[in-house]
Amino acid sequence: MSRLGLLTWGMRHFVKPHLARASTPAHIRAEFTRAAGLFRAPPFLLHLPGKGPLPLDQISVGQVSGDRVILYFHGGAYIAGSPATHAALLGRLSKLTGLRVIAPAYRLAPEHPAPAAFEDACTAHQMLLDQGYAPDQIILGGESAGGGLALALLADLCARGVPPAAVFALSPWTDLALTGESLTRNADADPLFPVARIEETAGFAAGGLDRCDPRISPLYASFVAPPPVLIQVGTSEIIYDDSRRMADVLRQAGGDVTLSEWPDVPHVWQMFDGYIPQARQALCEVADFLKQQLTSPSRQRPDES
Repeated sequence: MSRLGLLTWGMRHFVKPHLARASTPAHIRAEFTRAAGLFRAPPFLLHLPGKGPLPLDQISVGQVSGDRVILYFHGGAYIAGSPATHAALLGRLSKLTGLRVIAPAYRLAPEHPAPAAFEDACTAHQMLLDQGYAPDQIILGGESAGGGLALALLADLCARGVPPAAVFALSPWTDLALTGESLTRNADADPLFPVARIEETAGFAAGGLDRCDPRISPLYASFVAPPPVLIQVGTSEIIYDDSRRMADVLRQAGGDVTLSEWPDVPHVWQMFDGYIPQARQALCEVADFLKQQLTSPSRQRPDES
């Protein structure tokens, strides 16, 4: 059995049943924090925790660019996760891209339901502008709920005429209205998520907000001249259709979208770099995408030409 096969077997027989039995968001949050110790960080990772009402953690490996930055939103279904739980993944992204990663510790549901996370995303972006970054020096990224949050922020920034340089979203959750056919089609195939719990989770995340509100479901947002976007997703995920339909929405808005579909991988397999080769391959695809966007003549700033 391949390393990927072993990973998905373990998820299907141990993690998925455990998630199906998890009693509360606090329980899931604690389990996520414990599990994060299994993710392999690259050597020489520098993690500087942020301070203040909205902490912005800084994560880097080695020498990084001083004039470009990744603003990254962690996943965890809006109820779990933190920059610390994702430090290993973000360190690997930093190493491969040569960029510093800024990860906001945005507020979590159910204590802080939507639109709290979106408001924090907007604040984090403004904080980078206040530090002197131009809009086109900022790249948005995120995975799962964080990928949806990055795309929700993208719609807002495009509407305000300050789009980022590019966006990458890993298995993004873009439709909290739960209308994707893959929720039923992939219910058995998905090795990680028990579909029976997603309605409850969406309720925690949305609170009293309409689940089609673009601040939490960017599938229903309007995009004005979006920058290039890379979306990676596993074809067996229950939220596979969130990525497929999101790509269509962005293309209809005139966006240059790369939808990268991977068979047989679990949700956010990129976090398992160091365990399965598919994770490294996916992260290298992200790095190559960003390099292409940042070195494109149309993306170069006047002082770089």
